[in-house]
Amino acid sequence: MQKQVAFYTLGCKLNFSETSTIARSFENEGFDRVDFSQRADIYVINTCSVTENADKRFKTIVKQAQKSNPDAFVVAVGCYAQLKPEELADVDGVDLVLGATEKFKITDYLNDLSKNERGEVHSCEIEEADFYVGSYAIGDRTRAFLKVQDGCDYKCTYCTIPLARGISRSDSLENVLKNAKEIASKDIKEIVLTGVNIGDYGKGEFGNKRHEHTFLDLVKALDGVDGIHRLRISSIEPNLLKNETIDFVAQSNSFVPHFHIPLQSGSDVILKQMRRRYLSNLYVDRVKRIKQTMPHACIGVDVIVGFPGETEEHFLETYHFLNELDISYLHVFTYSERDNTLAAEMSNAVPKNIRSKRSKMLRGLSVKKRRAFYESQLGSKRTVLFEGENKSGYIHGFTENYVKVKAPWNPELVNTLHKIELTQIDEDGLVRFEFISQNIMA
Repeated sequence: MQKQVAFYTLGCKLNFSETSTIARSFENEGFDRVDFSQRADIYVINTCSVTENADKRFKTIVKQAQKSNPDAFVVAVGCYAQLKPEELADVDGVDLVLGATEKFKITDYLNDLSKNERGEVHSCEIEEADFYVGSYAIGDRTRAFLKVQDGCDYKCTYCTIPLARGISRSDSLENVLKNAKEIASKDIKEIVLTGVNIGDYGKGEFGNKRHEHTFLDLVKALDGVDGIHRLRISSIEPNLLKNETIDFVAQSNSFVPHFHIPLQSGSDVILKQMRRRYLSNLYVDRVKRIKQTMPHACIGVDVIVGFPGETEEHFLETYHFLNELDISYLHVFTYSERDNTLAAEMSNAVPKNIRSKRSKMLRGLSVKKRRAFYESQLGSKRTVLFEGENKSGYIHGFTENYVKVKAPWNPELVNTLHKIELTQIDEDGLVRFEFISQNIMA
């Protein structure tokens, strides 16, 4: 009988794209992929280490796997597995822990699927993670996450990603285009570009600092691929988002007017302590440039609250900075201490109850910002791509500029694009609309 394998992914879109690549390697070896909630012979958990919460969730997921099949072989891969392999190996039920380079050769380690007394660890020194493995994930038939870059050369004081993923390195332009064409051939309408620091695209496979191509070269080349209706840039550092890229997106065939730009703090004092590579005035310039060229663009922002030394004044500086900025929503992260980072050794830790209060304030601001952005779009004509899930009798979709819309469930709308006019905001905060033309790109 075919052996069955199931996957669980924690963390970012990049992890999802890598899980898909790992899953395809199992399928090539004759394994049958099943849902994580089902009984399987092997459970693979792709871990994240960005927050403390992701670390804690790992144990719960292992228990879930053991409940489905107590004799199953449990494998941990991903960032947490690279950073703290021994810690994961000690978790009851874990049989194998693979680091940053080993995870892509996972089937080589599965000759014997008998349960281990303690997890076996195969983890390289992160300096050895100097090669690139391309990948993409198909989420729900409507969009795919395409990995174009991995690793990071930045030294932000709060971040463990360089320790977990190694130096910045990129896929070749040729391979990115090959993957994009493969995705297009599967009738997927949208590709989201992912990576750790995608604006740094172009650094060679072995940490070669010479850029073979730039991020702008990548964007221009992808814009010419037939069969892709939408391309979305997932997240890009403000110092790497150049005017030329913004101007190109504004007039491109496929790139949508949606940017997600990490800020982390609106206080220059805190930005310097975080060792970010810009100050708040550059961030203002990026937002202004986007809004000048694409007034209807959606701009999302990452922000961290409770960084060591963040006083009430620093926090209010961030709050007012964001309140006055023409942005559309926030992703708010509550700072959590990570081992082997400079920030964890800093004095003036912010008490957890204050971190929590500040986080709540910014989440409230995000709701207000999103509502204001949605209101600004009422009466406008947009294109919507519908998703595949029936949520309480409704189908949801996103416009090109990331307005979330809803309509009564109709399975015929799944994975189709339509011209619509946005008409009103519902009590749940989503937008209702009227069809202008049906299925414009069948």
